[in-house]
Amino acid sequence: MAGHSKWANIQHRKGRQDAIRSKLFSKLAKEITVAAKMGDPDPDKNPRLRLAVKEAKSNSVPKDVIDRAIKKAIGGDAENYDEIRYEGYGPNGIAIMVEAMTDNRNRTASNVRSYFTKNGGDLGQIGSVAFMFDRVGEIMYPASAGDADTVMLAALEAGAEDVQSDEEGHWIYTSDTDLNEVSTALEASLGESETAKLIWKPQAPTEIDDLETAQKLMKLIETLEDDDDVQNVTGNFDLSEDVAAQL
Repeated sequence: MAGHSKWANIQHRKGRQDAIRSKLFSKLAKEITVAAKMGDPDPDKNPRLRLAVKEAKSNSVPKDVIDRAIKKAIGGDAENYDEIRYEGYGPNGIAIMVEAMTDNRNRTASNVRSYFTKNGGDLGQIGSVAFMFDRVGEIMYPASAGDADTVMLAALEAGAEDVQSDEEGHWIYTSDTDLNEVSTALEASLGESETAKLIWKPQAPTEIDDLETAQKLMKLIETLEDDDDVQNVTGNFDLSEDVAAQL
């Protein structure tokens, strides 16, 4: 019986992971379709589409899914999505940015508001927390791309604004308008990056050293990310090592 229970737990975890993976693929495909519909369907001629395809590939989205998403835009049968940003506060006043793509603004607004309310947060107005973040481009390379000095020099020559390196990899930051140009330049010197995307970068993250607050915050973020209309969620916080280990 114990063995059966263990297998059931493994199957449950795998089912959850598969569901998360499928949802991620769907969201990345949506971004590809929107990017292709708004501009040229050729990634080489459409910076936003190029970055969307790169992000999809970095998350192991199959080529046929990527191609199908582009063809959907070309065929003219793609849904019309509005891009919306929501801003609010989570538990302990942590600032949270939510980016969504929706074909029904009322549905998405209602859902996002309920997620905040039910998880100890409060949805605010546009601009209520945006001042705590910078809109930047983030390019990530693995540690194997080179040592910190090599990557720093390549990044500065490519036009990047900042680089953060540790034993796990290198994170290169650019202005939001220079992301595609810097990413392309870096490919010539460092090879293809693992990811290149626009993000909301917290200016001065709040450290969370309380497990209960961290659990509530993670529950809110997971609930938001589980919504089909939500593309990205960013919080202005860092978890202490002790809390991260307990989570």
